[in-house]
Amino acid sequence: MDYASLPKAELHLHLDCSLSYDVVTKIKPAITPEEYREKFIAPPKCVDLADYLTRAFHAVELIQTEEQLRLVTLDLFDQLKADNVIYAEIRFGPILHTQKGLTPEQVAQAVVEAAGEGVTRTGVQAGLIFSTLRNYTEEQSMQTVELVRQFGGPGSRVFGFDIAADEAGFPIDNHIKAFQYAKKHGISRTAHAGEARGADSVWETLRHFEPTRIGHGVRSAEDPELLVYLHDHRIHLEVCPTSNVQTNVFDHIENHSADLLYKSGISLGINTDNRTISNVTLEDEYRVMETVFGWSPEQLLKCNLEAIDHAFCPPEWKRGFREKITGAWGHLASSE
Repeated sequence: MDYASLPKAELHLHLDCSLSYDVVTKIKPAITPEEYREKFIAPPKCVDLADYLTRAFHAVELIQTEEQLRLVTLDLFDQLKADNVIYAEIRFGPILHTQKGLTPEQVAQAVVEAAGEGVTRTGVQAGLIFSTLRNYTEEQSMQTVELVRQFGGPGSRVFGFDIAADEAGFPIDNHIKAFQYAKKHGISRTAHAGEARGADSVWETLRHFEPTRIGHGVRSAEDPELLVYLHDHRIHLEVCPTSNVQTNVFDHIENHSADLLYKSGISLGINTDNRTISNVTLEDEYRVMETVFGWSPEQLLKCNLEAIDHAFCPPEWKRGFREKITGAWGHLASSE
């Protein structure tokens, strides 16, 4: 199947983990291909999520000025266009990019402006999600969610709030207030869970953060009661197969829970997570699902439509995306 030519949607995508070699050379001209592969791309198997995320540190170090933020954002839009992604939600942590004097507000403004430029240049539509991190203080989480409110609203492309990083290493306590603030102010919420920890972390996240989506959530399969809850409450899982194997959530792709989750009737979409660290495109991820689990175009179409249904963008955007995706995929699904 030629997935490259088909329109796609992606909801789980980290800006600072998706730097192409081309954009890295613009920021650090002396870097060699070998050094790039060593520092920015993870091996097929890491020890765990914490090990995998060490590659992100090198990227964050490179993205500390407004121009660097602009370059990497535009570069990601070029990657999305090449992958025929027509809608993406791009997440990043504004506070991560303040190491050389930028304020979080300046970081947010730089990415917002670059995203607007990327949409104009490539035709790819995108929304932005601001992420707090598990290791942050309550003050830092509040600062991040307040940025969402400041930069969001009618006409904005800042659509939501997220919590990322290693859930196994840090409790949720510092972040409950920020998610309560988000709910109070009508801010859409997603949260990483069920990745580095099991189903208990998903329950905990649902109870305290009340998100409509879960980033990863693949270990939900360990708890049949949780599967029923996710199905009944229409919680969408942002599934990222390749990175889950790299971070040792699953020993082999054949043992990934995506197929079981899909057959359980749970809403899910397929995503890359980190295009550079995992060295993967959405086309690659679709090929994995087809090859390993025998997924059909009809199943991948359903995942795309579920992603659009659970996207944080305005309803009028969703109608257009559904039409484009269904128009391109529909005849393939109906021929199955």
